[in-house]
Amino acid sequence: MSSRLNILYNRKPCYDIVFSSDFQELAGELAALEIENRKICVVTDSHVSALYGEEIMGILEGKCSKSVLFTFPAGEENKTLDTVRGLYTFLIGEKFDRRDLLIALGGGVVGDLTGFAAATYLRGIDFVQIPTTLLAQADSAIGGKTGVDFDGYKNMVGAFYMPRLVYMNVKTLKTLDDRQFFSGFAEIMKHGLIKDALFYEWLLDHMYEICDREEETLLEMVERSCTIKKLVVEKDPLEKGDRALLNFGHTIGHAIEKAVNFTLTHGECVTLGAVAAAFISWKHEWLSMEEYYEIRDMFVPFNLPISIENIDPQEVLRLTRSDKKMEGDSIKFVLLKKVGKALIDRTVTDEDILNAISEIHYVEDDE
Repeated sequence: MSSRLNILYNRKPCYDIVFSSDFQELAGELAALEIENRKICVVTDSHVSALYGEEIMGILEGKCSKSVLFTFPAGEENKTLDTVRGLYTFLIGEKFDRRDLLIALGGGVVGDLTGFAAATYLRGIDFVQIPTTLLAQADSAIGGKTGVDFDGYKNMVGAFYMPRLVYMNVKTLKTLDDRQFFSGFAEIMKHGLIKDALFYEWLLDHMYEICDREEETLLEMVERSCTIKKLVVEKDPLEKGDRALLNFGHTIGHAIEKAVNFTLTHGECVTLGAVAAAFISWKHEWLSMEEYYEIRDMFVPFNLPISIENIDPQEVLRLTRSDKKMEGDSIKFVLLKKVGKALIDRTVTDEDILNAISEIHYVEDDE
């Protein structure tokens, strides 16, 4: 059995998020979008195509006027305008018009890129998200943020554009390697830290079930995480206020991601950024020392890093200050007032940031 959340936009129903443990209900959900006279392009990457491309194309067979598959090489390094250009060319060649539909099948790279292409092709055509990674299910597939990287700067080019449907099959999470699975978990932990202390405690209480990827636990975890994000994005769909709270861990995290040339996963960098932000929250005397150390240490059982070697703190600071979340000379920094309550702070100094980077920077003792 599936469950669902309805996402509102400007207080009106916009799209459903469907939570399931298979793809059995996908055909019916797509039929509700009146696809019988529409062309559909499934956009995916080379890794996900091998896992689910044939199954999804089989589901579409006979349900729409035509279905085609566009596959690009897997990897963050391909989340670029060049890949979008290739997709535009493919859609033009297949004579896609505004009545047609794109399906993003894959992780965050696929979802963000497909959503951006949908927002800009012919000034906007419909798209559907089928996220297959925990990172995408917990975060990037929800809320209508789309975009691509530009010259190494993450999500620098993008648009707010809502999907028509998000269909989550948590069984796809069992095909992820451990590193990718726990990378996505960083965003789930983030949701508890910024908005729901009870959910944060639930995550810690269900540590073993989560690590074992028990299906019922995954369903509850993903739905509760998405419910938190739903409440935030409905209140502030275009990130003019409280939606920026979702950037907890991302300011320094994005800088580290670029500094290490994307050799760490997004979730690993967000974790390091979250530890740094929690450290600043402690130094600003909002969190106690005990709360800071608990937050830091609770990432460890989920195979997420709390320190990093071989970075240049000054370079990370420079990259932090070039982030798109800058407002003039100040950074919109998300800190924790307490577990379950975040706030946006514009008083964080370069010294604060360097001290936080030093906290997570592991330097081997020469002795």
